[in-house]
Parts: sequence; C-alpha cells; structure tokens
Amino acid sequence: MKRLFLGLIVIILVSAIEAQTITISPDSLRTDWWGDIDGFLNHQAGLSLKMADKVIKTSPPSVDEPEIRKMALLLIDNVLHDEKAALRPAVQSFFRNRIETAIDEITTIKVEKGIIIWKLYNHTFVIKTPDVTIAFDLQKGTPGVEGMQINDDLLLKLIRATDILFITHTHNDHASEWVAETFLSQGKPVISPPDIWKDKPIYSMITHPVRKADFINEVLLPAKSFKLRFVVNPGHQGENLLNNVYLVITPGGISVAHSGDQSNKDDFGWIDHVGDNFKVDVLMVNSWSVYPEFRLARGFRPKLIFAGHENELAHTIDHREPYWLNPVRLGNKDVFPWIEMVWGEKFNYIPADLK
Repeated sequence: MKRLFLGLIVIILVSAIEAQTITISPDSLRTDWWGDIDGFLNHQAGLSLKMADKVIKTSPPSVDEPEIRKMALLLIDNVLHDEKAALRPAVQSFFRNRIETAIDEITTIKVEKGIIIWKLYNHTFVIKTPDVTIAFDLQKGTPGVEGMQINDDLLLKLIRATDILFITHTHNDHASEWVAETFLSQGKPVISPPDIWKDKPIYSMITHPVRKADFINEVLLPAKSFKLRFVVNPGHQGENLLNNVYLVITPGGISVAHSGDQSNKDDFGWIDHVGDNFKVDVLMVNSWSVYPEFRLARGFRPKLIFAGHENELAHTIDHREPYWLNPVRLGNKDVFPWIEMVWGEKFNYIPADLK
C-alpha cells in the first residue's frame, strides 16, 4: 500500500509537468550508486526538488492549495529533513536559484495595487508597495554553510532596492551585522530591539523605538521624504529574549505585522488586544508560535496569514519545521485564511476595497 501511494504521488506530479523537461545531468545515466551514499542522496534530492520546483511554479501560493501543490511541499519537506540537507549541492542550487529569482523580481516589479509579499529564507519577508519596500529579518541564509548563503553582491542589489530594515531579535537566523551595516551605510534606517550589537560601533546608528503596544513610532525614510509609521509590540522569544513584533502601517494604509520568533505566553496581555487597537491586514507568523488554538491570530485578527520559518536547516530535525505541520497549527482557513510559501515565492495581496 505504501509503495502504491508513493507511486500515485509520482504519477500525479509527472503528469502535471509532462510538457516540461527535467534537465538530465551526466549522473542521471548511472545504473547504480553502490558505495556512494552521499551521491545517491544528493541525486535523489535534485530530482525531487526539480519536480517540486516545476509544480510550485505552475501552482503558486494560494489559500486554496490544490493537492498537487501540497504534494510538492511534502517532497520539499522530505528532502530538507535529511540531516545533511544544507551540505547537498542539489539543495544549495535550489536555494540559490529561487532567491536569485526573487531578488530580480523585487528590484524590477512595479506594484500597481495592494502589496507584494516575497518570502526569502525561512522568516525573511520583503514587502513592496507602490511607495515603499520593506525588509523583515533579512539575513544571509544558513549560518556557517557557505553554499546556503546569499552572496554579498546579490544582497547588495536587494538592499539598494529596499528602504528600511526591521530586525525582530538577535539570533543570527534573523539578524546579520553585515546586512545592517550595509543599510546604514546607504543612509537607510535599521530598526531593532535595544539588546543587539551593544558593543559594536553601529549600535548608536540603529533606531531603537518605543516597545509599547499602543504607541505609534515614526521613522523618516530619506529617499522617500516621508515618515513610515509602525508599532513595536513588546514581545519575547522564550522567557527573556527581547523580540520586537512589528506592525507597520504602509503609506497606502495596508498594515503588515511580523512576529519574529514570538513564543512567550506571558505576552498574551497585549497579544489579545492588537486587533482591538489596529486593523491588521497581513500577519507573517513563525509557524511554531504559541499554541493551542492559534491565540496569536485571534489577538491580531488579520485578514491573511503567511506562515514562516519552515525548514531552517541550521535547526535539528525535530525543530526544522515542516510544511505538513502548518495545517495542524494554523487550523481552519475559514477562520483565519493562511498561505504557505517556499523560498523565493511571492503573493500579491489586494484588499477588497482596492479590487
């Protein structure tokens, strides 16, 4: 029965891309891989990711995910839950290609209506409106693995096209000193909690806003000649680590929230009332946030949720959050509609009053 099920998955995936061709490498002609376990697993990962990539390109992110896309995400989960996944050339190629495409899009696409939301590596999101481009937790990739890092030239291209950087907390899968320095060197604001890089020269150049749930901060965007408004909800990861939970009000009035790694139950005092004080259009949430019953969403009451932080390859397998757990955690889409995205994917959110 298991073999039959796997066979059906392959048949369905292949039929969905039958008009497309998977690139054949010289290794594809090998008749056995005996004695080459790493080569075998890398080649299998490459075939799986090529197939998944073709499917998600023809079945982009949506609230109503077709089965074919769900199966492609499961293929990606299976590949990325190999303990050596970050070291596999096939995984590194998949990562680089998807991030390069996303950065090309961010730097060239003009937003006509609403906002476009790109998901980069795990919990990095870039938001583009007709007026401003905003980065949340922009960093280089898997710490310590060169093949899973965005190169400096490509990151510089993105930073030049971005107006402001928001950093939620100090962990290196969310905060990059190089990225922050590059923003600052271009006269662009960097917003962070007050405990990051205290002993570094850049500390005095970073904006440390008021962390208060009902207080609207403002920051001037020099290249735009206007002030961006935002709220910094006083969040935490675990018991004590400061984690800014941002709510940014874009010039067009669309509000976007980013949770960082919010995971402290004692913060429900302000979480439960965010939706009372502010309209929240989009919430980008760490997929493993505080449960049960997704109380974070019930407090924010967003129009649309984007799951984030899946498949962080620097994490151990048990905390390398898979796509297949999202339906369990985020729950019924009729209550709070949610979308899951692969590295490099985008979604154009248009409020009902702009359609």
